[in-house]
Amino acid sequence: DTMYQQFGKRTFDTILAVIILVVTLPITLLVGLLIRLESKGPALFTQKRTGVGGGNFKLKKFRSMTVDNDVRDLTKGNQMTRMGKFIRATSIDEIPQLINVLKGDMSFIGPRPWIPEYYKHMNQEQRHRVDVRPGITGLAQAKGRNTLTINAKINYDLEYVNDISLKEDLKIIALSVLAVFEK
Repeated sequence: DTMYQQFGKRTFDTILAVIILVVTLPITLLVGLLIRLESKGPALFTQKRTGVGGGNFKLKKFRSMTVDNDVRDLTKGNQMTRMGKFIRATSIDEIPQLINVLKGDMSFIGPRPWIPEYYKHMNQEQRHRVDVRPGITGLAQAKGRNTLTINAKINYDLEYVNDISLKEDLKIIALSVLAVFEK
């Protein structure tokens, strides 16, 4: 499946991203408006993440937290908005990452991109997860999302990096779609 890795995967990503962006445009516009109506600030959230080869890019998501959110300040309690809870539970918050896919920062399937601080603490073997473009979803998400330990996620990421194929990508897409609909 080397041909798939070199040529087919990027073509598949681009075509699928355009189709999904067009189909979800009404949802995207509505969600963006609802986020802006519920709380002050932008509808989109951007955050620096580690991409292919260890370089950084700006990941885009719908904002699900209050603008003054500080995840390190535990005294503030839950800073997620009502709309934020809904878009996270349904994975609608991920739709803007299709822009990252079109730009070539991301793929549909691959290890989830982590913040650079986490990448700095990975050992040489764990850093192989950035040998491929990060994904909107991946094997770790299909196998257990947030129920997995960090080491389990990394192991699934490395398993994926070592066995990329169209068949594996289609299987992960199917498992990811099922996981969203089960919610």
